[in-house]
Amino acid sequence: MDNIDDHILREISRDGRISNLELAERVGLSPSACLRRVAALERSGVITGYRAVLDRAALGVGFTAYVTVGLNAHTKASQEAFERAMSRAPEVVECHNITGAVEYLLRVEAADLAAYKSFHTDVLGTLPQVNAITSYVVMGSPKDERA
Repeated sequence: MDNIDDHILREISRDGRISNLELAERVGLSPSACLRRVAALERSGVITGYRAVLDRAALGVGFTAYVTVGLNAHTKASQEAFERAMSRAPEVVECHNITGAVEYLLRVEAADLAAYKSFHTDVLGTLPQVNAITSYVVMGSPKDERA
């Protein structure tokens, strides 16, 4: 990794559909040298894939919350059961095992508050290993660089 690789990564993070010709021009390389570098970044696992950035509101997702979840037992079985349940929940778009006072941080997306309440009650509220749930409702996202 060098400054040129960093520049390539910044450019394709902004626009994953950029043509090799445009990318080469932006980073100051010939198209063939640029293509070789991108291929090397893919082979090495630095670039793991390309994604479309979706307009969640256009898809009917108008409600986002970050949710912390504390478990009642700090066992491997409890964590695995919780993670399995979250992998099956379509509302959970991110699930992170974290340090601190709780075990998990979720990013939950739902159509609206009523749909979130249903997830909160019917999914999280029915899991025997869940001890504490705290919801943080997103009111706006002035910066969001996730792909």
